[in-house]
Amino acid sequence: MAEAEAMYRRALEGMEKAWGPEHTSTLDTVNNLGLLYASQGKMAEGEAMFRRALEGKEKVWGPEHTSTLNTVNNLGLLYKNQGKMAEAEAMYRRALEGLEKAWGPEHTSTLGTVNNLGLLYKNQGKMAEAEAMFRRALEGKEKVWGPEHTSTLATVNNLGLLYKDQGKMAEAEAMYRRALEGLEKAWGPEHTSTLGTVNNLGLLYKDQGKMAEAEAMYRRALEGLEKAWGPEHTSTLATVNNLGILYTDQGKMAEAEAMYRRALEGLEKAWGPEHTSTLGAVNNLGLLYASQGKMAEAEAMYRRALEGLEKAWGPEHTSMLDTVNNLGNLYTDQGKMAEGEAMYRRALEGLEKAWGPEHTSTLDTVNNLGNLYTDQGKMAEAEAMYRRALEGLEKAWGPEHTSTLDTVNNLGLLYASQGKMAEAEAMYRRAFEGKEKAWGPEHTSTLDTVNHLGVLYASQGKMAEAEAMFRRALEGKEKAWGPEHTSTLDMVNNLGLLYASQGKMAEAEAMFRRAFEGKERAWGPEHTSTLDTVNKLGVLYADQGKMAEAEAMFRRMRNQNF
Repeated sequence: MAEAEAMYRRALEGMEKAWGPEHTSTLDTVNNLGLLYASQGKMAEGEAMFRRALEGKEKVWGPEHTSTLNTVNNLGLLYKNQGKMAEAEAMYRRALEGLEKAWGPEHTSTLGTVNNLGLLYKNQGKMAEAEAMFRRALEGKEKVWGPEHTSTLATVNNLGLLYKDQGKMAEAEAMYRRALEGLEKAWGPEHTSTLGTVNNLGLLYKDQGKMAEAEAMYRRALEGLEKAWGPEHTSTLATVNNLGILYTDQGKMAEAEAMYRRALEGLEKAWGPEHTSTLGAVNNLGLLYASQGKMAEAEAMYRRALEGLEKAWGPEHTSMLDTVNNLGNLYTDQGKMAEGEAMYRRALEGLEKAWGPEHTSTLDTVNNLGNLYTDQGKMAEAEAMYRRALEGLEKAWGPEHTSTLDTVNNLGLLYASQGKMAEAEAMYRRAFEGKEKAWGPEHTSTLDTVNHLGVLYASQGKMAEAEAMFRRALEGKEKAWGPEHTSTLDMVNNLGLLYASQGKMAEAEAMFRRAFEGKERAWGPEHTSTLDTVNKLGVLYADQGKMAEAEAMFRRMRNQNF
């Protein structure tokens, strides 16, 4: 990037000297510098270049010339990346109207701006408007270029992204598959555009819980990008980061950290320590450390990401607010409820301002506030948050979308904690049936709700039904994650509790021992989840009159200062 900037600067100085500062060739180079700065995350410098290019082109060519409109479109992209959605839409609308007038509604340049509007609407959660734009762009490109042209296939890919966000997994896969087959035919299996769609299929499979298929896609993308761009290219590192996320979900923490560390070091080298892409990798390390119970390390990562994003984007940018939300999660997990609420409130106010009160990102934070209030025993406030989130998500995504069903599940947890068992079961049943339909009976999210039904039945004394649910959840998670994944071990732990409540002490001890040994291996001996199982073993031994064993467990907890 430094070399590219030096070249553009040299070209600009030469053109200013030869042609003058307002010559169109000079202004094209100014525009190119703007694109470079924008790609580096230097938004103020990028905007200054685009503004200079725009003012010059308006003066030379007029406000409706296609070269002028190209810079208008670039400003739209810049504003979109800054989270300035109203300004971005104004730029895109101006570019679109001008291009329709200059070239016609079906010209490929016009359709490019139509596509950009679709991406903007998708980011705003305006799914119907986004689909209309993508459909218009697709139909126009199919007519002009044909169904297999690479520009057509790029819009096919965008429709796949949209359908994935809507939870329409079959439709998303069909779009990605069409794009992939077309790009393999046009560019070959190792072209970087082909590999981008391979990566998207990996993301889709991960969301569906198809971890082996997801890893195969990521590995293919990574190997191809390393060959095409090299191991330190930013596109290569993006796929490295995706592998880190996959390994985190699988509980492979060492492998995940290795991927995140590689991505972070490469991005620091490529972009610098304060670039927004670098800070995204910092944030991911924070998420990893938080999941491992390394709270100090997690907070350090989040704080670094937050300070950098505030500097780069400003205090109200939506990407910065995501990190604020993550800090809220961290503080809540540590029992720092006041700090957690302050973070959630800050995130909520910013997202309401940026996206509006009904945007799905806003509603995710509303849901988090519901979780916080539940933990504090503020049941009325919690229900109000969950109800707001549920109504908004039903409106945005529909009643059967998986994000909607997650909030339905949370309402079930709330009702169960209040002893409203009939209402809780109704919520769990709705969530369970919807997830089975959307994800299938063996998806880990479906199995989480199966587990919740097990907890509910156990609290009602329906032990046979509870054991059936726990067994189903355990078998499914062993199949999906493996026998030593921490989520699997949570199911093992629940079976231990069930057996202990039935007086089946040998079976309970076997479950607690398995959970304890697995968590110690996965999280380490000092993790709170490990120590929670140590405590359960201590209580079990005490109930059996095995006081020496019980004391050993309790002493171990004291030695860990827990």
